[in-house]
Amino acid sequence: MKSMLLGAPWLLAHKSMLKVNQPQKISLYGADYVMWKDAAGVIHSLPNACPHMGAMLSEGWCETESDGTSAVVCPFHALKFDAQGCTVLPGSSQKTLPQLKPLELIIQGDFIWSYGGCEPKVPIPTVLNDIAQNYYFVGHTADCSIETDLLSMLLNMHDYNHQNGTHRDLFRITEVEFHQFIDDGHQSHAFYDMPTAPYSLAEKLRKPDLMLLPHNIKAHLENHFPSLVIFHGEMPLGKAVQCHLFVPEAENRTRTYILLFGQAKHPIFKLLGNVYLNFGQVVVDQDADILGKIYPDTPQKIKLNNEVGMDWVRRNFESFPNVVSPNLSK
Repeated sequence: MKSMLLGAPWLLAHKSMLKVNQPQKISLYGADYVMWKDAAGVIHSLPNACPHMGAMLSEGWCETESDGTSAVVCPFHALKFDAQGCTVLPGSSQKTLPQLKPLELIIQGDFIWSYGGCEPKVPIPTVLNDIAQNYYFVGHTADCSIETDLLSMLLNMHDYNHQNGTHRDLFRITEVEFHQFIDDGHQSHAFYDMPTAPYSLAEKLRKPDLMLLPHNIKAHLENHFPSLVIFHGEMPLGKAVQCHLFVPEAENRTRTYILLFGQAKHPIFKLLGNVYLNFGQVVVDQDADILGKIYPDTPQKIKLNNEVGMDWVRRNFESFPNVVSPNLSK
C-alpha cells in the first residue's frame, strides 16, 4: 500500500462533476464507493457494495427523503440507504443501525477531498481555493482510469523531455528549452519553452482550432506532491490554469482528470472554453497511450538532461510523508 501513499489527500471530484441525485462510482486505495449530490448540493459517499448481496449501489438511483436529503437505492432489491448507511428492511417501519460506513469527505467550496479513511499525513493544498477565487471555472475534462501505478503516472507528468515525443502530434512540439526548476519540498515549479512547428494556412482553415495554438508554448508548471500539477498558460486573449489531478484507485490503476480555470482579457476568451478543454483531453489521451506502451521494469541505463522533475517525484515518493533534501533551485 506504500505505492499509493496512504495519508495523502486526494481530490475525488469537483462538485460540477456530479449530477443531482445521480449516483457515481469513485475508487480510492483499492476500494469502491458510491458518491452522490442531493438537491441542496450536499455530497454523500458510502461503500459501493450493498451489504445484502453486494450489488453496486452506483448502478442504482437516488430518492428524496422527507427531510429533503436523498438516499441511494440498490438496483438489485431496491433497498434504500441514507447518507449514514442506514436502511429500512421490507416489512419494517424502522431504520436499521448503519450497515455501511460513510467515506469521510472534506468539502472546500466546490472541491471534494478525502484521505480515504487514513490518518492524514500531509495537509490539503490550498492552491485550488486561491485559483477558484481569482479565476472563473471553465469545466472538467479527460476523466479516465489508466492501468498504471501512481509512481509511473507521476514520473510521466514530471518528465519534461517527453513533450516533443508524446505530445508532438497536434501540438507539433519540436524541442524543450528548459530554464529552471524550483524545489520547495512537496511543492515545486518548472519553467520551460516549447517551440512548435507551424501549421499551414490550409490546415488551419480545415480546422480553425489550430489557430489558437501558439508558435512557442511557454510552460510554468506548479506542482503539489502527490496529487496535483498546475499548468499556467498566458495567451493574448486571457490566462488559463489547467489543473491535472491524480487519484490512486488501486495499486496498478490511477485515475486522472483536468479542471480548467480561466481569466479573460477579451470577451471572446470565454467562448473558447470547450476548445481548451479539448486540448486538455488530447494531452491526457496521449499520456495514457504512451503509458500503455512502456515496459515498466526496464532498467534505466540512459539519463537525459532536465530529469530534475522526475528526481523530485522519486525523492518525495521514497521519503513520504517526510521531506528530505535537496531543496535547490536549478
